Amino acid sequence: MATLHPLPFYSLHQKPQLQSTNNHRLFRLSAQSRETIDPTSSGQYTPGVIDRVFLNLFRNKMVQEVGWDSEKPGYDGLIDVANRLMVARTNSETKDAAVRILRSLFPPLLLELYKIIFAPIAQGKLAAVMVARVTALSCQWLMGVCTVNNVDLPDGSSLPSGVFVERCKYLEESKCVGTCVNTCKLPTQEFFMDHMGVPLLMEPNFNDYSCQFKFGISPPEEDSTLKEPCLEVCPNATRRRTAAIDTHEMKCPKA
Repeated sequence: MATLHPLPFYSLHQKPQLQSTNNHRLFRLSAQSRETIDPTSSGQYTPGVIDRVFLNLFRNKMVQEVGWDSEKPGYDGLIDVANRLMVARTNSETKDAAVRILRSLFPPLLLELYKIIFAPIAQGKLAAVMVARVTALSCQWLMGVCTVNNVDLPDGSSLPSGVFVERCKYLEESKCVGTCVNTCKLPTQEFFMDHMGVPLLMEPNFNDYSCQFKFGISPPEEDSTLKEPCLEVCPNATRRRTAAIDTHEMKCPKA
């Protein structure tokens, strides 16, 4: 017959010591893999267990939209699918498809509640600060090392609603201005504004691959990013240089 063991007794002033569980170990594995966010550092971000879950989820949503998957594993396969997203589509169609992918990552009710409840508070400043912090913490698997920083708002105030990406992995791996603009910058700006009620301006730097997110600031009517030339390392750069000779048009054909 099994022996019955009495349950441990804790006084009102004594806190029980919780035993470690698999969930706790999983959290620690993810936490240990995250580097300290330091704006002066230039180290690479090492993905953890949870980051790989996010990558697989995002890639699966892209595959569902594209109707095709790459044979390459991990991040390389994700970039292949992102490039395929632009095949046989106009820039506008690519942007709309990317917005649908972003929406599919969130429960629809959550987006609506955020837009209704949080976006109006303090002229949108609270919502801008919140999404900046969440972006910096949850998207390093996609972009690399991020840090929250201050941005200057149109009203003259400063707000910690910026996210600085030291060296965007997505841009560096895709090697394409068009992929950056049509599958990331423009759809992300539209997603946050239309579906979360938070204006966003993204300023990628195609020289050093950094990117500045400015939550709470609307994109300008004339965006110089859309006039950027192809990167020299872009797979389509040869085609761009050939076309430029005939048309004198140096901007990326897909931007």
